[in-house]
Parts: sequence; structure tokens; C-alpha cells
Amino acid sequence: MVLSAGIVIVRKHNDEWKYLFLRAYRNWDFPKGMVESDEHPLETAKREVKEETGLAELNFRWGEIFKETAPYAGGKKVARYYIAETSETIIRFSINPEIGKPEHHEYRWLSYNEIKKLSPARILSIIEWANTVIQRMKP
Repeated sequence: MVLSAGIVIVRKHNDEWKYLFLRAYRNWDFPKGMVESDEHPLETAKREVKEETGLAELNFRWGEIFKETAPYAGGKKVARYYIAETSETIIRFSINPEIGKPEHHEYRWLSYNEIKKLSPARILSIIEWANTVIQRMKP
């Protein structure tokens, strides 16, 4: 089973949580990538966020809790997601040296209701979980 790790990144905007969503072709997801054999999944998640978005300021105010997706891609993959807050708003797509271009085509900061509309079924449970965790903590 291949494990990837990523982060549900949120920021406060006008007293509402906004979620960062990335698009690669027609697929929307949170920043994530494959966990290397010598890497802890949280370190993978942080590295992938930096590589894919340019974001460096991540506050794990909810701790290092995570949730994994059900197996997908024919039962061969699982994605683990953590939750972090940022105050940064600008996303900088860097060039992936393996493919010679950025991995993503677009990003959006979306409300909970907006992200649910764009989300593939595979990560709806992650969005529901993250929203529950975030709403439990008082500002």
C-alpha cells in the first residue's frame, strides 16, 4: 500500500475558515505527496506543502492529529491528512524538476460549503473531519 501525506491548510478570513484547495488538471485536492521510506508522514506533508505551494508558515494548533482516506486507486493508495493554519494568502507554484512544470494549475481559498461542492468523493470525509476538528476549538 502506498501512503501519501498532506495537509488541510486553513486560514481565517472575515471570521470564516477558508480551506486551500489545489487543482491538477480536473482533480482537486489538498497539497500532498508520497511518503519516502526514511521519512515520517508529517515531515512529508510539510515538505510537500512547501514544494507545491511555497507556504512556510504552518501552525499545527490542533496538534499532530490526522485522518486517512479509504484505499483508492484500486486499493493501492491511502492518503493521510493533517490540519494546519496559516496567515499567508499567496500561493507560489514551483517547477517540479521531474516534469518540468508546476504540479498544479490553480488554487482557491474556499469556505466549507464551497470546498464540499468541488471535492472528489474520496476526500469528502477528510473535509468533514477537518471542519469538525476546527469548529470544536474556540477562537
